[in-house]
Amino acid sequence: MQYNVKIEAFEGPLDLLLHLINRLEIDIYDIPVAEITEQYLLYIHTMKELELNVASEFLVMAATLLAIKSKMLLPKHEEDLSEEYGFEEEEDPREELVERLIEYRKYKEAANEFKDLEHERSLIYTKPPSDLSEYAKEAQSDNADLNVSLYDMLGAFQKLMRRKKLQKPLSAKVARQEIPIEKRMGEIIELLKRTNSRKSLNELFPIRERNHMVVTFLALLELMKRQEVLVEQEGNFAEIYVTAQEGGAVDATD
Repeated sequence: MQYNVKIEAFEGPLDLLLHLINRLEIDIYDIPVAEITEQYLLYIHTMKELELNVASEFLVMAATLLAIKSKMLLPKHEEDLSEEYGFEEEEDPREELVERLIEYRKYKEAANEFKDLEHERSLIYTKPPSDLSEYAKEAQSDNADLNVSLYDMLGAFQKLMRRKKLQKPLSAKVARQEIPIEKRMGEIIELLKRTNSRKSLNELFPIRERNHMVVTFLALLELMKRQEVLVEQEGNFAEIYVTAQEGGAVDATD
């Protein structure tokens, strides 16, 4: 019977040590060398039993751990002698290993962050910039025929209503008077052709009665629909001007 055994792959001896420290929940600044050395050697022996190639750097780290372990097992009375005769106290044999582990952990965490960023970037798809100048020319030519939209007219009419109301309050007297839209259309065309010039939108609303203003606005929309007038605006929020189109045939009769 064949057995498939899977063990974790480590990039180096420091990577293996960090794994053991995290698994055993050990304080990296106070490493129990005896326990770590035992776990480390157990892993090395397991690799050999599985007939895996053990890199020389893993063996060097094993020797280093054994050396540190042996130093940690030295009798403690030597510290008392160093204090009595003024000898310099020997450094902790784990200090160099701890510094290497901390430094390695920093680079490992940074590598993981870069890996996450790489994954996020792989989800973004880009393409080279395209030349859209031809489409811009088409858009400009399309806008040349109709400079003012219905929404522009509605916005201008709302401003006009507010302006007229501020200049002179609307009449409070109720006097219903029907004004045919066709008649008002004829009056607007007649005014534009008689003066032979374009008129601002404000000039086409001389009477400040609400009914008259509404009918005038509807008449303008109908003239625009029939292409009897040309409505232009030089820029956003600029004044709107109305000009009679040639060939208009709207009578000013009832």
